[in-house]
Amino acid sequence: MVSYTDFLTTDKLDDYEDAAKFESEYLPKLEKYRKDLAAGILPEFSAELPAPIAELEEQQLNAVKYIREHRLLTEQEFEITDSSLVTLCEKIGKGQWSATDVFKAFAKRGTLAHQFTNCALELFPEEGLERAKYLDEYYAENGKTVGPLHGIPISLKEQMNYKNKITHGGYVSKITNIPTKHSITTQILEDLGAVFYVRTNQPQTLMHLCGNNNFIGHSRCPYNIALTSGGSSSGEGAIVAFGGSAVGIGSDIGGSIRGPAAFGGCVGLRPTTNRFSKNGGISSGAGQESVPAVQGPLTRTVDDIDFLMDVYINQGKPWTTDCTTYPLPWKKVEKPKPESLTIGIMYDDGIVKPTPPIARGLKHVAEKLEAAGVKVVEFKPIKTQLARDTVCKMYSCDGNYMQRKLLADSGEPLTKLTKWALNYGDGSEMYDVAENRKLNIIRDQLKQEYTDFLNDNAIDFIISPTYSNVAPRPEEIYNWSYTSLFNLIDFPTLVFQTGLFQSPEQDQWDESHASYEFRSPLEELELNNYDASKFKGAPIGLQLTGRRYFDEDVVAAGKTVVDVLGVDLLNLYK
Repeated sequence: MVSYTDFLTTDKLDDYEDAAKFESEYLPKLEKYRKDLAAGILPEFSAELPAPIAELEEQQLNAVKYIREHRLLTEQEFEITDSSLVTLCEKIGKGQWSATDVFKAFAKRGTLAHQFTNCALELFPEEGLERAKYLDEYYAENGKTVGPLHGIPISLKEQMNYKNKITHGGYVSKITNIPTKHSITTQILEDLGAVFYVRTNQPQTLMHLCGNNNFIGHSRCPYNIALTSGGSSSGEGAIVAFGGSAVGIGSDIGGSIRGPAAFGGCVGLRPTTNRFSKNGGISSGAGQESVPAVQGPLTRTVDDIDFLMDVYINQGKPWTTDCTTYPLPWKKVEKPKPESLTIGIMYDDGIVKPTPPIARGLKHVAEKLEAAGVKVVEFKPIKTQLARDTVCKMYSCDGNYMQRKLLADSGEPLTKLTKWALNYGDGSEMYDVAENRKLNIIRDQLKQEYTDFLNDNAIDFIISPTYSNVAPRPEEIYNWSYTSLFNLIDFPTLVFQTGLFQSPEQDQWDESHASYEFRSPLEELELNNYDASKFKGAPIGLQLTGRRYFDEDVVAAGKTVVDVLGVDLLNLYK
């Protein structure tokens, strides 16, 4: 039987941990940090859980369904928090809802989200309430809003700098890091009228599709809390899907917006590089330009993705304060008619075949789209193993130098998937400039090859799995070839929900799987993790990909796909 430890061959992992240093210098700081987080769970916004979390995990509790069935919010609070971002902005703008009422509703649902899913690294609702009251006073005095996001509660991935608040990025060594100003995106959103009250969880190293760290552990999928909400924008996937914020901001270098969106049960956009500012924050990737990280939004509707990108880019104008962001306005693109589209579906990337729920989701989407008039063709993967090998080498081309520094400075214990991530590519082997440039050449050739294929075959978009399975069990996810492919070639990608959920009865391996010959130890490791009984009710989310810098077209096509599927995440369980 293959084990994950069989893959830990490129970094000895012998110069990171220092138990004595960690326990004497950092553990007391961590204990205070956790107490401060707990203090942010205010009685007026919280509830008593029906059982200890361990028991609820054993039950595979659907927390989204539970809060509605047990009426943990008032009718007005449900109405507010189940409204789209577009609707919220309209009603606040017309004076129908106050920023204070909207804030209190989201703060309550967001606090409940944290109690069930462990999504927050910091809760500061008193500050959020003060901001909401200020916005109401401004509206009363001026008869207008401060901006298009006036009074909108927005959650932020913790790694983004927040003025005068600890910003650690999941690294214990940064627990005393307190920025003196916001990140550019945080500032833009605040200037547009946003209200902040929560900063969300992420994994150690920011390089897992799971969320475990030494601060609070992992975040849970709200539809089955025995599962994780993914990573690295772990808390964002959970809180947005739960309805605890109107929109969340995450980041993505290998699938870190799309994994949490798919696993948590919401929508997420990985934009093309340099359309959304990532200036100001903590990560190990400073100066790394071979496979850049991006920031982008998570919401519960595709229309809200479009709206957020529109106001952020066209009114926030990030290029005026971030010299790396392109002055490229967000265009208005009408959603295409189904019969005008040709969509290629990647049923298997040739590295790890999809598990039964993902295969069912792909088939369902293909059938629905074809019935609606879309031309659906099979998209056979192009050099996906080369792409995976290349991107994994890019992640560690500095020989894990910066990861080692950030981790070893505190001597904190390495989590299971941190050990995995440190062994990407050639691990601790440091590349020289010439070797790195060779990787960049491969990357650029793949970009062109994928572009040529779409053009030569008149394919508008690609639909593919976000991962070979639904939301994983904690620290049991190893491969992100389905998502990292599009980081490497920098194609904008939108995760959407199919409206389907994993079924232990429907989603068993068929008889042919018993004689299936694994194509690699990695595939064996991943597929042996799938037991249909352990993933009950997990959302089945897929991704839609288009050409570089045609982000608006991807979002518009996403609206068409979701319309065809009839998915409405705002009205589940009503």
